[in-house]
Amino acid sequence: MFEISRSEKNNEFYFNLKAKNGQVILSSEGYKDKSGAKNGIESCKKNSSDDSKFERKTAKNGKFHFNLKAGNGQVIGSSQMYASEAGMENGIESVKKNAANAEVKDLTE
Repeated sequence: MFEISRSEKNNEFYFNLKAKNGQVILSSEGYKDKSGAKNGIESCKKNSSDDSKFERKTAKNGKFHFNLKAGNGQVIGSSQMYASEAGMENGIESVKKNAANAEVKDLTE
């Protein structure tokens, strides 16, 4: 499920893709308005089935994470940090499996 929320700090809109167990598997950057967040979700749904859109990264501390990118190369969402490469790959598979048909829940209404 995608959840749209609004930050009290900067008043920007964000979305999270959550797995069935409630764990966040992908988080967006901030958007000035809600329509931007909704467009980000649609882009996420569209691009999540394409493995080439996932940028796999290793942080300086040795942990693994990934970004999902749009066709134009812009980052749509980022994962949490994973202790292992296998954990990161499981996260990517979860996005591929869950994003395309996920419901959208707007927590700002």
